[in-house]
Amino acid sequence: MTGRSRRRDAFTRLLPVGAALAVAGLVTAASIAPMGAVQSSYAVSFPRGETAETQALEILAAAAHFTTRDAYGATAKPVEPEPASFAFSAPAAGTPDPGTAQAIAYDIVMAMGLGEGEYSCLVALWNRESGWNVYAHNASSGAYGIPQALPGDKMASAGADWQTNPVTQINWGLSYIMGRYGSPCAAWGHSESYGWY
Repeated sequence: MTGRSRRRDAFTRLLPVGAALAVAGLVTAASIAPMGAVQSSYAVSFPRGETAETQALEILAAAAHFTTRDAYGATAKPVEPEPASFAFSAPAAGTPDPGTAQAIAYDIVMAMGLGEGEYSCLVALWNRESGWNVYAHNASSGAYGIPQALPGDKMASAGADWQTNPVTQINWGLSYIMGRYGSPCAAWGHSESYGWY
């Protein structure tokens, strides 16, 4: 094989990779610029009918995972996976004693359609945070109540009786968990990983 043939074969093998990288560059440029500011097109021809479609799709998927948009534009950076993306579970909580804060939470969780596993995660989470004490107060941080809201008066959005009513605190706490983590088990997983939620 001549030197020229080797160079042509190497070029032929690298062409799909180069095309895929060009596509990734266009995707990154388009995500950084304001909408409509980048108008790009490309045309790549491949010898022997080969295409880089599969490689381009893989690169596009990778770019989506590593490009984030904030208030100032887009930044390309590795995105650390949230524990919520993993399956977490807690030991089974069992049936709560009637009339307790845990029994109230059980009824609310079941009414939300979350199930026993999510209830068990909630029990484990709030056992760690407050021991299910409506009056639990962390003097160093100011966190308050069963869900350890920080500051405690955030719970006023769920009711004026937020300082004393377990229903108000549980409703606020579940609303916070669902909004931030998507489920009690995801919040429990975050707490397991970081020591807080």
